[in-house]
Amino acid sequence: MTSPDDPIPATAPSSAPSAGLPLKILIGCDTFAPDINGAARFAERLAAGLVQRGHDVHVSAPNQAYRRAQPRTEVIEGEPMTLHRLPSVRWTPHDWLRFVWPWRSKHYARKVLDRVQPDVVHIQSHIIIGRGLARIAHERGIPVVATNHVMPENILDHSIFPDVVDRNIVKFAWGDARRTLSTVRAVTTPTRRAADFLERTVDIKGVIPVSCGIDRSHYSPVLGQREKNRVIFVGRLTAEKQIDVILRAIAKLDPALDVTFDIVGGGDQRKSLEHLTAELGLSEQVTFHGRISDEELRALYSRASVFAIASIAELQSIATMEAMASALPVVAADAVALPHLVHDGENGYLFQPGDVDELTARLTDVLTAEPAEYERMQQASLDGVVIHDINRTLDTFEALYRDEPLPA
Repeated sequence: MTSPDDPIPATAPSSAPSAGLPLKILIGCDTFAPDINGAARFAERLAAGLVQRGHDVHVSAPNQAYRRAQPRTEVIEGEPMTLHRLPSVRWTPHDWLRFVWPWRSKHYARKVLDRVQPDVVHIQSHIIIGRGLARIAHERGIPVVATNHVMPENILDHSIFPDVVDRNIVKFAWGDARRTLSTVRAVTTPTRRAADFLERTVDIKGVIPVSCGIDRSHYSPVLGQREKNRVIFVGRLTAEKQIDVILRAIAKLDPALDVTFDIVGGGDQRKSLEHLTAELGLSEQVTFHGRISDEELRALYSRASVFAIASIAELQSIATMEAMASALPVVAADAVALPHLVHDGENGYLFQPGDVDELTARLTDVLTAEPAEYERMQQASLDGVVIHDINRTLDTFEALYRDEPLPA
């Protein structure tokens, strides 16, 4: 008799679809449009890119209400795909997070799999929807690819439980991740550092780093120094992003630099960050833009001088890649996967997480750089983002779906 904690033994995967033929792909997401976060954005771009390549793409994701929606066509990133929206409830400590009741995930997985009959399932997390799909697809011999965007510790930023309970939640979450990921054909995560972290934490081998990827043609890099010093941050306004560290650094910059700070994104920390902005006397320098359109975001990137990110929990960072594609130098925390994108002294600088004085110094280095040095950093960002082209990402996942050798 096996323990509930033992890995589920793998069964032989179904035969790989013939090379070159379109696939029917089911993507399982615990967060998807209209949510705005890195995991959702990746899943949307992945799904749209696969549709562009001729595949039949279905997405299983939370509904925005506690009712099950009939499968329907939705246009995501300009491409039509079939959405299977599942009844979900909102986690009240969070401003937008919705989730499916865990004990219903396998039931919904059976329903969706019965309807779709996919060639392959690609889950975007091992938590609820992804967990249910992985377990039932495994039982049915349907190959599963899993991408991990999740650090369970991040979820605890929205916890209402005492620390001792939180620690047990994290222990259970990683144990459950091991049981789910042991059933799949391949496990991917956005960077080599994130892959190493997952292998150590979950005790699995062979995690494949696959960049989230971006379409560089969507961005408008402008080389040369700006008329005004503008710092920009893009992302969720949550505790692990440590936006307060950037605000405190902005307050310490030489007033002669006349710096402004654009904060793009929404989140549960917005009110407290607005309070801090006022306390620091930065109300005239800082603009909270909230959630804006892609066109507005690209315009803000193009006029910014430097992208700043103090986050301590990035498994990659789509926003950082977007900034690089916009020819921005980046000043980033030396934490988790950010050093994979930001090479100190090349396309920007790294600073010790939480060190306000060091961040202030590194921002000053960028904002006072000579024109030739500033353009060198800009070009380094453009050169560094080339390997994160979305087409390379799509090639890799197509190979994984077909159980073929990965592209070089």
